[in-house]
Amino acid sequence: MPVIFGIFFDAFNMLSQILQVLIIVMVVLSLLFSFNVISGSNTFLLNLYQGINRLLDPILNPIRKLLPNTGGMDFSPLVLLLVLELIRNALIRYAGNYL
Repeated sequence: MPVIFGIFFDAFNMLSQILQVLIIVMVVLSLLFSFNVISGSNTFLLNLYQGINRLLDPILNPIRKLLPNTGGMDFSPLVLLLVLELIRNALIRYAGNYL
C-alpha cells in the first residue's frame, strides 16, 4: 500500500470523526432547543449551536437540496453521517486489497 494512501486515509478518518462529533452535537442541541429543554436565552449554547451550524451548512445545504421536503425534520445530517461512513468503508476495502 502506498504511503500517500495511508496519510490520506488517516487525514480523512480524523476529519470524518471531527465532522461526526460536530453533527451529533448540532443535532442534540437542535433537539434540546426545539423541545425547550434549553432556553434560547442561553447565549453560550446558542452561540455554540450557531457556530457549528455555520461550519456544517456548506456541507449540508447541497444534501438538503437533494432530499425531499419532510416538513420540520432535517435528514441531511443523517445522510452526511452515512456518506462519511460509506467512504470510510470503501477506503478500508481499498487498503485491504493492497495488504
